[in-house]
Amino acid sequence: MKRTLQVLNELERDGVFTRYAIGGAMGATFYTEPLLTFDLDVFVVRSIVCSGAVSAPTSNPPAVIDRRYSEALRARGYSEQENECIRIEGVPVQFLPAYNPLVEEALKEAQEIVYEDVPARVLRSEHLVAICLQTGRNKDRERVRILREQAKLDQNFLANVLRRHQLEDKWKLLTE
Repeated sequence: MKRTLQVLNELERDGVFTRYAIGGAMGATFYTEPLLTFDLDVFVVRSIVCSGAVSAPTSNPPAVIDRRYSEALRARGYSEQENECIRIEGVPVQFLPAYNPLVEEALKEAQEIVYEDVPARVLRSEHLVAICLQTGRNKDRERVRILREQAKLDQNFLANVLRRHQLEDKWKLLTE
């Protein structure tokens, strides 16, 4: 995992994307007991590099985004694909674009961490909860339950996120 994070930092430094943060089940493990997961979900804000300058994020379709990451990783010797993932140092990594305002906000406010002496970012536990509520799959509802029980959620911050992204009703359904 350490080397995987180093590669992600290199991709960010090289302008393949302007920001990344770990999310999904792996992101939740920074706040809870480890959860079973088969890949590393990496949320990203993509940029276009023109004449050495980085422009604002774009809303290109995922196929275009996937190709850009694949090309950058292939140039570094990583070409093994597994479903939607690319193996980086043995870790299947799925790149997920910032696909809506909640994920964009979560990326902006991601927590800086150090994992085995490597800097990285992980989505805040409150944003993980909100994204799970928004997605609404069974495994996401279970992740919300685990985060509620084990993570130290900032209730005021969470309430504000849920209000801004119209998720209060979904929260109430799970907590009543």
